[in-house]
Amino acid sequence: MTDKKPKPKPQPSRSPNRGSGSAQPKRRYSDKPGQRPRGRQLPKPVTAGGDRKPIPKHKPTEAIVEAPVEVVEPEAPELIYGKHPVLTALENQRTLNRIWITSRLRYDERFHSLLTEAKSNGTVIDEVDPRRLDYLTEGANHQGIAAQAAPYEYVELADLIARAKAASTQPVIIIADGITDPHNLGAIIRTAEAMGTQGLVIPQRRAVGITATVAKVAAGALENFAVSRVVNLTRALEDLKAAGFWIYGLAADATQSLPAVQFSGAIALVIGAEGEGLSLLIQKSCDHLVSIDLTGKTPSLNASVAAGMAIYEIYRQRPSKALHLDRFNSTWLKKGESTEYNKS
Repeated sequence: MTDKKPKPKPQPSRSPNRGSGSAQPKRRYSDKPGQRPRGRQLPKPVTAGGDRKPIPKHKPTEAIVEAPVEVVEPEAPELIYGKHPVLTALENQRTLNRIWITSRLRYDERFHSLLTEAKSNGTVIDEVDPRRLDYLTEGANHQGIAAQAAPYEYVELADLIARAKAASTQPVIIIADGITDPHNLGAIIRTAEAMGTQGLVIPQRRAVGITATVAKVAAGALENFAVSRVVNLTRALEDLKAAGFWIYGLAADATQSLPAVQFSGAIALVIGAEGEGLSLLIQKSCDHLVSIDLTGKTPSLNASVAAGMAIYEIYRQRPSKALHLDRFNSTWLKKGESTEYNKS
């Protein structure tokens, strides 16, 4: 009869978290009800000197985060169209890369000599069908001529201020706060140049720039009118204040009426955006807020119309624009007319 060896008792499996002398594995979960398990703990980092430093749970607040660099793409060549805008560009010898013109207008006496001079300067002249111009201008009223010009050259604000002060002892500069409609901006430029203002300031973002539509509506005024495009409009107003300009803003809810304001000295007139008006930050930067009294049922005016009324009021108060009665009488007396009323 053989002796049977006793079966070995099963040994408990060793856990990596258990010490060599422990009979039971350590419990990794909390005994508190409802508490989530902590999971496996990671070793703490050790420095070269042997001191342990805890792992930060969040990124340090003093970390330097570099601001993204804004990449400004070069503007595409500008397309101008219409008889007057292209004619004005030719008369001012603006650099034109290409001109598309119908055969009917090609030999017009107003264009013939100017086109010949432009061609000698390197401009390509193409006689095209009106349908080609319809395609190039996307169906706009081109009047038989269009031209590809170099992108509009904005001037620096400091240069605009210097030019304005050199041109007049009481200069006027227009500021457009977020005008997005090119027709409104073009109409403002046309009115401002016609009345004799010294320039315009527009923001770089959330506003329309000098486009083909703006140039068309301006009807050639851009060839004799300086426009500055700034990144920060509020800072531009501070620069104008430092240069001696008084800042007037058009606001529908302003308490001062436009005719009641005495405009004198260097003036910067701020025109608000369509529908929204002046932003709150721009209103705080203005020295005075003025309004246009409306007696009809229409609650507001178009931005370009409001700008035209305000610009006219500014120049109406200027001595150089006033009608002097002595000059009026002397002019008629030279013609043999009497200024006395006929009392018979």
